[in-house]
Amino acid sequence: MESEIDMTADLFGVRSLLFLPASNPRAIARARDAGADLVVLDLEDAVKPADKEAARDAAVEAVATAWTTPVAIRINGAGCEWHSLDLDAVARSRADFAIVPRAISGHLVRGVADVVGKPVLAMVETAAGVLAAADIANASAGLIAGTNDLRADLRLPLNSDRRAISAALQMIVLAARSAGLPVFDGVYNRLDDQDGFAAEAREGRSLGFDGKSLIHPSQIMPCHQAFAPSAEETDRARRLVAAFNGGAERFDDGMIERMHVDQAERILARSQA
Repeated sequence: MESEIDMTADLFGVRSLLFLPASNPRAIARARDAGADLVVLDLEDAVKPADKEAARDAAVEAVATAWTTPVAIRINGAGCEWHSLDLDAVARSRADFAIVPRAISGHLVRGVADVVGKPVLAMVETAAGVLAAADIANASAGLIAGTNDLRADLRLPLNSDRRAISAALQMIVLAARSAGLPVFDGVYNRLDDQDGFAAEAREGRSLGFDGKSLIHPSQIMPCHQAFAPSAEETDRARRLVAAFNGGAERFDDGMIERMHVDQAERILARSQA
């Protein structure tokens, strides 16, 4: 396993976070070669109460052998009967990251990090979490928007679209960027709607997210396509960097300065990755 510093830095290259129940050995086996940038072995929502102990053991066993991609374990939240057992299991495991659900404070995230001794990604998925997002970000290695739980916590109608949570999503992105962290969009639930998934992934990128949470391997490729710079973006970024001479100047149909070069360099780095 890589060092904490290296693993945290590597999160900026992550586009796809594939969540799967740690209680499902077939899903774990498929995930090894599925091509996701980060695999998340879930002990929380995806696992029935009766299967919690077995899922915990399976997650520790799964990360005991080498993976070609980083692996995280999502623990059960603070206050439930499985939380402390999950912390102990992750601490002794070879997982690269821990993921905290329903984070509502930086204090909570720091407490988890102190026990597990690994970088911690925090899920912001409640109204309280959104309002504390900056505090949570300062204690985390990255933020994940938990859109399903957020909709439920806000008591939104089941058929409401993303406009109802757009302010919350932007606050999560703002909190992550203010702390210099990567930030990831929530899941898309309709597995048979690839066009809808691709559209939501593109929207997530336009909001500033670095990648997206996934619930099935079929979503990996369209996710990577959505979060990759287009050929036009890459070409313009390359020309912009080459044209810059150190001060404000005209380029194509507008003015550019140092911040535009920094943005273009990030596009080129992502394109090469």
